[in-house]
Amino acid sequence: MGEYLDQVPPEIHDHIRQITKTSGLPDTEDSAEMIAQGWLEKRRAFEKITARMNLEEVDYLDKGDERGCLAMTWSGSLVNIGPIREGGRLAQYASIGLRKDVPGAATRPSSQLGEDVRLGAPVRFAVGPIASSSPILKIAVTSEEMDLEEQERLITKATEVLTREFVKTNEDLDVDT
Repeated sequence: MGEYLDQVPPEIHDHIRQITKTSGLPDTEDSAEMIAQGWLEKRRAFEKITARMNLEEVDYLDKGDERGCLAMTWSGSLVNIGPIREGGRLAQYASIGLRKDVPGAATRPSSQLGEDVRLGAPVRFAVGPIASSSPILKIAVTSEEMDLEEQERLITKATEVLTREFVKTNEDLDVDT
């Protein structure tokens, strides 16, 4: 292995290799290292930006929890799950990774989680912008004291900032995204 892949949790190594195969890059150790480097930078950005925006990192979000959350997948994609409003949630999926085998972005108002959101498991929607994501690496939730509009605003802002950061990371790696 290499300098960057060694820093990625072992359970994610195979996932990084799968991303490499579907990225359009040559299926080599150098490409896997490049993907791992970007993955590490995206994880750091997620942690920094969500902390700065006072989002709390948690291990799970019960599907009935009214709060909204932002999740980062093992692939480096973002799943924005708004608070429950009138029985549904505004949900957005953004593949900011390097994969060519998933949609770039998808949005669905009135989405419903199919099950709880948990670290290491895919986000599954009963009704949503996608059926399921790749496994979840990070979950950051809004405060219970925030009103619905403030939760949506904060999650949307965090998603926008992280999207810019993730795209810049990909560009810095000289990868055509």
